[in-house]
Amino acid sequence: MHESDSIVLHIGASSRLAGRAFLTMVTPPFDFREILRHVYHFGVGSLNLTNITALFTGMVLALQTAYALASFGASLYIGEIVGMALVRELGPVLTALMVGGRVGSGITAELGSMEVTEQVDAIRSMGADPIRKLVAPRIWSVVFSLPLLTILADGMGIFGGMIISVFEEHTTATYYFQHIFRNMAINDFGSGIGKSFFFALIIGVISCYNGLTARGGADGVGRATTNTVYAAAIAILVGDFFLTKLFLSF
Repeated sequence: MHESDSIVLHIGASSRLAGRAFLTMVTPPFDFREILRHVYHFGVGSLNLTNITALFTGMVLALQTAYALASFGASLYIGEIVGMALVRELGPVLTALMVGGRVGSGITAELGSMEVTEQVDAIRSMGADPIRKLVAPRIWSVVFSLPLLTILADGMGIFGGMIISVFEEHTTATYYFQHIFRNMAINDFGSGIGKSFFFALIIGVISCYNGLTARGGADGVGRATTNTVYAAAIAILVGDFFLTKLFLSF
């Protein structure tokens, strides 16, 4: 089988899983306790990673922006560029990539281990639905966690830009935030959060699919985990292009 045929088969199979998972996610009963457990595990566990990434991204972006604008005598206006770039693009994309690497690989490893040790088959033999029991709570938890992590990452990135603005460009924090909020509209903030919901679905579906299709013992679980990080990153970056085109059309 050619690699292109294999990719098409994987896309088709993951799409079927996504359809079944979405139908299960919106029909009762709902296991709220399991969802909250995963939200805490995925969301709180990813806070340090996403916040540190956003903080230093905001600082580097502010430094580069100040350097580029210095030749035009406009380095004091870094707030507009930093705020817009973080809220619309860098915040949701970098947060999704970090969460996709950490959470996505964790979900795949967990479900993959259950699959190769036949625990998923045991769930089926007891008359339970693995999609409702294993997949839906994990996708819901990523959908709840990622937008919140994105909002916090946006704030940390803007704060990092403020540090550079105050200590390198010798502006005031008030001046910096005035320029950010003066030029930022609700649509700018909404597009970034909207992207994070789609990214969460991408991460959840890919990680669950790779976990449930893992074969070959520990080696198979390792390959599935690697495939999740790779596929989620590609899907997020490709999806970001089309989502950007979509949100800019409104």
